[in-house]
Parts: sequence; C-alpha cells; structure tokens
Amino acid sequence: MFEKELLIDGRGHLLGRLASIVAKELLRGQRIVVVRCEAINKSGSLFRNKLKYYEFLRKHKNSNHRRGAFHFRTPSRMFWRTVRGMLTHKLARGSIALDKLKVFEGVPYPYDHKKRVVIPDALKVLRMKDHRKFCNLGEIAKLAGWKRTDVVAKLEENRKAKAQKYFELKQKKVVARKKAEGSSEVAKIKEELAKYGF
Repeated sequence: MFEKELLIDGRGHLLGRLASIVAKELLRGQRIVVVRCEAINKSGSLFRNKLKYYEFLRKHKNSNHRRGAFHFRTPSRMFWRTVRGMLTHKLARGSIALDKLKVFEGVPYPYDHKKRVVIPDALKVLRMKDHRKFCNLGEIAKLAGWKRTDVVAKLEENRKAKAQKYFELKQKKVVARKKAEGSSEVAKIKEELAKYGF
C-alpha cells in the first residue's frame, strides 16, 4: 500500500476502523491525507453519541481548565485525535508518524483534482448490519459547537457541480475521439505512418 501520498475519502467509513488502519500505515512511513471527515460514520445513534461527547466535554484539569483537556469541535480534529490515541505520540516514532497525517473537512484544493481511494475493511456497508443505528462526525461536531457545517456543505455543492461539468466535457471528448478514429481520413494517415514503422 506504499505510495508517495495516499488520499482517502472519509465518506462512509467507520471512525475506529479507519483510524486503526490509518495509524498502522502512518507507523510504516506512509503519508496519508483524509478528506470529507464530516462524513465519517460512527456506530450508535446520534443521541447516544451526543451524550458520550457531552460527558467528554465535562472533563478538564481540576486546577486550571486552560491546561486541558482540549476538546476539538471540528470533525477533522475529532478523527485526528482518534488516530493520535492509537499512536505513541509522546515518543519520537509516534510523533513523526502523526506528522505524516493531514485531515480536512470537504475536499479542498489540490485534493479535488486527485484520485481518492476507500478502505474496504473500514466501510460501513461492509462492516455493519443494515438495521444498526449510526451517525456521522459532522452531526456530532455540530452539537458540540462546530459552526462551519453550512459553509462546508456549500463548498462541497460547488465542487460537485464543477466536477460534473468536467466529467461531461471529458465524455464528449472521448466520444469525439472514437468518432474521429473511425473516419477514413485517420485510417489513411495510419496507413502512411505504418510504412515508416509508427
């Protein structure tokens, strides 16, 4: 699985399963970027996960609240913290591994122009039964105080519209190329080139 940089689309993945696979790859030295963190799924109903996160928000240092614990509100940081918990981030090896991870809400530039992959072992549709309840990190984050839900949704809408336009243009070019290859003029040129070994 070793590549220069692995770009994972977080949508439809289960939080813990994806985090464990990402953590293992980071320790191997793989650079990983996870986009669309707001669409990562978590098993259990939204109500149950909301109560669990509210309980976590109540945890703080007894002497000085500013010194910890730090509660991240954005979905990308929630995922990052989950991965951090699976690494020895206070030691050199874990710290270097964690530096190789990038996380984002939505799909920002330049990752909107790159091929994204999924991790089959972490997909909800393959790992959870249909009748089980689940929610996504975006919903939990919104209840925890994340205020950028609408902004990310709008940017994603624009990105999808642009991607659709690009795909349609690409399909037109493919059709035009096939049509051109079947023409008699191209056949003559190919015959001429074949004489010279092309």
